[in-house]
Amino acid sequence: MPEVRLIDETGKQLGIIAINEALERARTKGFDLVEVAPDSDPPVCRIMDFTKFVYEQKRKQKAARKKTVKTDIKEIKLRPNIDPHDMSIKLKHAREFLEKGNKLKITMRYRAREMRHYDIGTKRVDELVQMLGDMATVESSTRGNAAMRMQTVIMAPRKSAGSKPAQEPVTTE
Repeated sequence: MPEVRLIDETGKQLGIIAINEALERARTKGFDLVEVAPDSDPPVCRIMDFTKFVYEQKRKQKAARKKTVKTDIKEIKLRPNIDPHDMSIKLKHAREFLEKGNKLKITMRYRAREMRHYDIGTKRVDELVQMLGDMATVESSTRGNAAMRMQTVIMAPRKSAGSKPAQEPVTTE
């Protein structure tokens, strides 16, 4: 006859009992017999209200999902020959994205004829990163690889967005 290690509804261990007797105890108390550790020898079963247990598990999962923060990645696309006014508009949008707590992906795309001026595009991306340096940090970057037709920089907002960088440059006079 199969046996199980039984735990009652209060968490007290009742020992190793025949499965029929464990089922009978659960029924007399108005609860369910739930197998909690099937791999152990003998298997561990618990007397509990299974529907209440499932309900509480769902509530815990829902509460955990509420606490998680979802960050979006917003993208700004550039070309090496971008107009200064267009660059200022892109900068303004980038600041808005970072202020809202989103990550920012800066993408510099090159056409075939623009690959000759790879350094100009890299300089534009560096300028933009420098302008956003007070409110974001570089998380990852593919700058400097001239074999690629696209450069990307992913920036994450600082903890206190809009504040000055943590370390100011030291000047000696």
